[in-house]
Amino acid sequence: MRTVEDRDGDRYLLVKRSSESSLVRDPATGEERHLPNDALEPVTETSPLSTAATAVSEPLRRVVTATHDDRALGLLVALEARGPTDVRVLLDRYELCESDLHGLLAEFRAAGLVTEADVPGGRGYDTTALASEALATLRGD
Repeated sequence: MRTVEDRDGDRYLLVKRSSESSLVRDPATGEERHLPNDALEPVTETSPLSTAATAVSEPLRRVVTATHDDRALGLLVALEARGPTDVRVLLDRYELCESDLHGLLAEFRAAGLVTEADVPGGRGYDTTALASEALATLRGD
């Protein structure tokens, strides 16, 4: 399977190619249709699996890739529920060593899921709107 793009920049998964047309699948909807070969260009910088992942919303993909286990997901959920929280409170409340906590927060920051926040007593963290949107979807809100 390969990723192809039409003239409008829409990306598809190439299912089957014949002499005049190609059967392509829209990764978001799963809909398959035939398009003329001359209307499609191969996309080499994006793997077919990355294209298939676009069926999942961007906020959810970020949470899924940044939270590698229940502990990481739990920290993100707890932080979203509490609002801006001091780093010392996070260390005390959730029994994480300093290096584990900072590692998780760094991954969340890189994924755009948390941001630094000013809290009474020092530095803290808060979830972003993107994280809140994804968590609401995961909870079924």
